[in-house]
Amino acid sequence: MLDRYSRQTLFAPIGKEGQERLRSSAVTIIGCGALGTVLANNLCRAGIGRLRIADRDFIELNNLQRQILFDEDDVKRHIPKAVAAAEKLRHVNSDVEVEALVEDIDADGIEALVQETDLLLDATDNFETRYLLNDACIKYQHPWIYSGVIASYGVTMNVIPGVTPCLRCVFPEMPLPGTTPTCDTAGVLNGIVGAITGIASTEALKILLNSEKTSHDMVWMDVWENTSERIALPRQPDCPACGQHHYDFLESLGESTSTTLCGRNAVQVRNHAGKGGEKLNFSELAERLQPVGTVHYNEFLLRFIVDGYELTVFPDARAIIKGTADLQVARSIYARYIGM
Repeated sequence: MLDRYSRQTLFAPIGKEGQERLRSSAVTIIGCGALGTVLANNLCRAGIGRLRIADRDFIELNNLQRQILFDEDDVKRHIPKAVAAAEKLRHVNSDVEVEALVEDIDADGIEALVQETDLLLDATDNFETRYLLNDACIKYQHPWIYSGVIASYGVTMNVIPGVTPCLRCVFPEMPLPGTTPTCDTAGVLNGIVGAITGIASTEALKILLNSEKTSHDMVWMDVWENTSERIALPRQPDCPACGQHHYDFLESLGESTSTTLCGRNAVQVRNHAGKGGEKLNFSELAERLQPVGTVHYNEFLLRFIVDGYELTVFPDARAIIKGTADLQVARSIYARYIGM
């Protein structure tokens, strides 16, 4: 078995003992898009014993530019991303136990995943899940790694409860939907995916091996502008999550956020980031959406048509997605274009 990993065990900080420790570790990856496929590929080849991949989405042709575990046959088969990824990884390394979860992770689901794993990796496309993940990992004292990419830049940061700042130390409030770009509105280069996941997957090994070299900083880089930065961030004693142990997102996001509208082939999606009374800036949102679809708005609502779906977005970030009665499909569309 160790011969497979000879180039890794020759690296002194890992060695044979470290490799055995990796083999006994369990990692969960939330999301199986650009970040998730590369993270899963790296960790599977590194010999992580158990790998769980959770994703709610299906493979599309535009995924192939950056999501390395998929190919054109997967698109033709119309199979879920998590299933296709697991199939590929089992051929890559049969020693690794790979589990595919085709589901939209909610408050109940995230707590179960956290309790059953050693380390969680964020490869999501929305902040709603990230804040849930942060709450659950702080609650159960499990480490996780936050990562994100958009356009040509990306960021990654380890969250080790009691040691590093958590997500709410850095971003106390969840961004309002429509205020941040998404891959479907700003695009993404595959080079930044490789750069950020290279760092994140190496940090994952460090955390699992309890290495003193584990980073406590946020790493930011832009591969187009040739810039990068390490940002030292302090823990916040009054942080609601890791300071006061109030798990607001686990509690509030445990409520239903999507509802099928009877007889209308439509789904209503609510986003809890809009509960504080903040209103969407329709002008800015329309500017981001215009390159990828048809947009019209007034002071009361914004209507966006793309790929056969019609999204009607209200100032409180609530939206009605017409063209599907599937809750998961609707939430995926919302996350892709509006952001969660």
